[in-house]
Amino acid sequence: MFVLTSSSRAGVFDRKSLPDEKLLTDFNNGDSQTLNQSNVESSKGSNRAILVDNGGKGVEEGGFRLSCNGNLKEPLKIYMYDLDPEFHFGLLDWKPQGNEIWPDIRTRIPSIPGALNSQHSVEYWLTLDLLASEFSANPNTRQAIRVKNSSEADLIFVPFFSSLSYNLYSKVIPPRKKSKNMELQTKLVKFLRNQKEWKVSGGRNHVVLAHHPNSMLDARMQLWPAIFILSDFGRYPINIANVEKDVIAPYKHLIKSYVNDSSDFDSLKTLLFFQGAIYRKYGGFARQELFYLLKDEKDVHFSFGSVQNNGIRKASQGMHSSKFCLNIAGDTHSSNRLFDSIASHCVPVIVSDEIELPYEDILDYFEFCIFVRDSDAMKKGFLINRIRSITKDEWTQMWEKLKQVEPLFEFQYPSKDGDAVQMIWQSLAHKVPGVKMKINKSRRYDRFVPRKRRGLRVIENTSTQL
Repeated sequence: MFVLTSSSRAGVFDRKSLPDEKLLTDFNNGDSQTLNQSNVESSKGSNRAILVDNGGKGVEEGGFRLSCNGNLKEPLKIYMYDLDPEFHFGLLDWKPQGNEIWPDIRTRIPSIPGALNSQHSVEYWLTLDLLASEFSANPNTRQAIRVKNSSEADLIFVPFFSSLSYNLYSKVIPPRKKSKNMELQTKLVKFLRNQKEWKVSGGRNHVVLAHHPNSMLDARMQLWPAIFILSDFGRYPINIANVEKDVIAPYKHLIKSYVNDSSDFDSLKTLLFFQGAIYRKYGGFARQELFYLLKDEKDVHFSFGSVQNNGIRKASQGMHSSKFCLNIAGDTHSSNRLFDSIASHCVPVIVSDEIELPYEDILDYFEFCIFVRDSDAMKKGFLINRIRSITKDEWTQMWEKLKQVEPLFEFQYPSKDGDAVQMIWQSLAHKVPGVKMKINKSRRYDRFVPRKRRGLRVIENTSTQL
């Protein structure tokens, strides 16, 4: 008799990497409690992931050895292609010596450009972490390690700095007929489709980074079976990218982290803060409407701002002196402003119905964010009255939680337990069992090889008899 188990996955994140145990789903005496129904709503046709604990003994699942409490006992094994430097650190003006493919990060680390280039730099930090894993004294203390044999890997990592490529090389410069960014994407697609790893898996176990909404626009339709690491799904059809298949990663915040924060409810004089572009393509209507609704409200700061003319410094000062920070959809559903708010300990007020958030299968954003539907925010008086109704005790509780989760959104080298790099690896680990299931199902009939005999097409069973 076969015993069928639930298809729900055991949580494979390391609880020790989180600042506060209460951030995770609660468990009572080994019996799992799934997240409440509000966290199981559909997203553009896909279901959100729910982490559960099997409450049983250690099991082997998706290539990981899991302990009885669901913690990872072994790191995620990643095979990284040795792409030509023109795809990665060469975009940072790193000059390889001889046949070098990677910089020796023990002696020098190529720096990433700041400001707008920095906020979409996920590929840079993940690649550095994989390179660093080769010099780790104790690999089992890491969330992910690089392996040199692809057959040992849980996932295949594609180290193309696509966001940087878009930001720096998306313009066509004569005599070129195509931009360098487009040329790199074309070369990447050709390279991947010629690799045995791609052919075996159909690309399903490949990790492709396209964090900037406009990066990989030319290649994404050809690489869609892969796991995309994105900032949101604003410019992707559901059959190309969705929460079941892909990973949402945070932006790297532009505002410096707020250290030695001694503020409290009474010391923060601004109730609600927004500074940024008011007229945007996608979310322009919402921003414009909210500007007219809020610009004359007492203790509300709502003004135009940009990174020029000390814009980041001014925004930092404004967020540090405000209780709530308004986060409205712009050109896409997400923006860096949310992560600036978290780094500034300014409780985010999110007005973006279609936003997807990093690690939402682990974090309950309701504990430190205010969500307002677009349609409600457009009603006169609704948004400001909602914010004014929040008591000092309620705000303080959200503010304290905000400071606890802040480290989960920090990109840094070397990476540390519970930072953004490690959290993204954990998010990818959650995808591995589903990916392996799809690959295994796709190979069911691989042993039936078509061959010709006397002009007839015959299917021959090449499987070995047991």
